[in-house]
Amino acid sequence: MLKCSIDDIVLRIQNEEPFEAVSEDYSFTLKIEGYVPFVCGAVHDGHQFRKSLWDNCHHSEYDRWYEEDPCTKEMVQTHPIIIAGCDSRFEYDLNRPPETAVYKDAWGKELWKQPLAEDERQHSLKKHGNFYKVVDALIRKLESKHPKVIVFDMHSYNWKRWDREVPVWNLGTSNIDNNRFGGLVERWRSMLHAMDLPNGIKTTAKVNDTFQGNGQFLKFITKNFKNTLVLATEISKVYCDEHTGVIYPEVVRSVEQQLKVLIPEMVRAFEKENV
Repeated sequence: MLKCSIDDIVLRIQNEEPFEAVSEDYSFTLKIEGYVPFVCGAVHDGHQFRKSLWDNCHHSEYDRWYEEDPCTKEMVQTHPIIIAGCDSRFEYDLNRPPETAVYKDAWGKELWKQPLAEDERQHSLKKHGNFYKVVDALIRKLESKHPKVIVFDMHSYNWKRWDREVPVWNLGTSNIDNNRFGGLVERWRSMLHAMDLPNGIKTTAKVNDTFQGNGQFLKFITKNFKNTLVLATEISKVYCDEHTGVIYPEVVRSVEQQLKVLIPEMVRAFEKENV
């Protein structure tokens, strides 16, 4: 793996170089084994929280972990193009627009003991902006090479906080063209619904049940690239204990191994569809 500046990463993409890199500030990683027509993203996978913010933050490390999406990069790690955040969403949220990416409060709790200094806020926003410079370059390159592109926007959510039955998989589609892509969404939902997970987990998959797909990653790509479908794909945290932080590696591995098969199947279906 290389350590690269943003300009270097963008140049490598423009030159169609296969590479794997971490940004020079360690805020995100990008792997490109080949310029294929699909991308896996894990924008909330990160847990890093820069030291200059530690003493001013009300939230504990566990509080932050609880709202992050651990293992979502690992679940798609075998695929040829992966972009993933390394920093915690509590430092800046890659799935929000710049105006709200740096939290003042989070899930009903004030985040900062003292108002965040403007230089700290700008530091965070620069990382956010750099990530989207690379996303723009990547999707632009892929659309130049392929008639259409599909992005698997991977997330996870805390199912135990709900007071009703919720699905293992939720697809958020409120910001995509459902007239154009609705059939493909249903195909992806049915594929996820058929997953066989360990530990007696009964797999279910629904559309817009717990979340509607309102994230910035999806919105940014959908707004700027008319031939790219983003599938906001959210797994409930059946792969860990939300309350203790224990990860169940056998469940993570099962999801990873099945997505290793299902994602290429979905890409083939997407390529065949006349959309």
